[in-house]
Amino acid sequence: MRGYPDAVSAPENRISPVAPLAPAGRLVLAATPMGQAGDASARLCSALRTADVVAAEDTRRARNLASALDVQITGRIVSYYDHVETARARQLVEAVAEGSTVLLITDAGMPSVSDPGYTVVRACVDAGLPVTCLPGPSAVTTALALSALPAERFCFDGFAPRKPGARRTWLAELIAQPRTTVFFESPHRLADTLDCAAEVLGPDRRAAVCRELTKTHEEVRRGTLAELARWAADGVRGEITVVIEGAPAGSGEPDVPTLAGRAEELAAAGMRLKDACAQVCTGLGVSRREVYQAVLDRRG
Repeated sequence: MRGYPDAVSAPENRISPVAPLAPAGRLVLAATPMGQAGDASARLCSALRTADVVAAEDTRRARNLASALDVQITGRIVSYYDHVETARARQLVEAVAEGSTVLLITDAGMPSVSDPGYTVVRACVDAGLPVTCLPGPSAVTTALALSALPAERFCFDGFAPRKPGARRTWLAELIAQPRTTVFFESPHRLADTLDCAAEVLGPDRRAAVCRELTKTHEEVRRGTLAELARWAADGVRGEITVVIEGAPAGSGEPDVPTLAGRAEELAAAGMRLKDACAQVCTGLGVSRREVYQAVLDRRG
């Protein structure tokens, strides 16, 4: 009763002791540096020191990061990567429910953003357990800022589809998209993706390829999709983030003649005409039959 002398002197005012509640645990999502350890926040350093459990996409990288930051991880370190995400999430939720602070980190950037994390976050939220976040480095916003493209409105599409057909369908959805689009791509697929983007979105659509952001060999290439496709044809290495400008303001949805022209370009590149017409109409509410007929009319 320290701090309340009047209550101590009057027995009738004393408050009966209450059994202490179990300590409240929580899940902490923390962004990690993309390449420079110096980009780590003071809060991340503190969390690494004090967390009861550190769940890391790669435990070796987690230890290397702690060493670079001169931080001693005192809690238990467990792996949390794609193939064990579902099973390990249950264990982490149980740890939070029992009062532990669980720190979740990935190899670089923010957990859940094209990295493991969503499953355990959803499970904690569903269980009514606290979830918080330590903000920090992000390849998405870094690339967007460096792209020299409009950033007031943008969308993030994760990794570009690997298969050519799925990739073309995805790019066709961006034909009339007014927002700048940001996505990740593998270096060995970059040239094909940019070449396909130039065909589907037009060779003059502006874009930027950001390579090895914040690292020693950081490089940002800006230009049209056609220019960037030619540059990437020689081979590119490193972690890649691509930014593509949105459809020109006021352009609205492309008209049928414009879509017919794009379908012919895809057909000239080897796609069946019917498939090309279907692809350029994806997400636009335009009849593929109408576009197909327009192509036939153009051919006379």
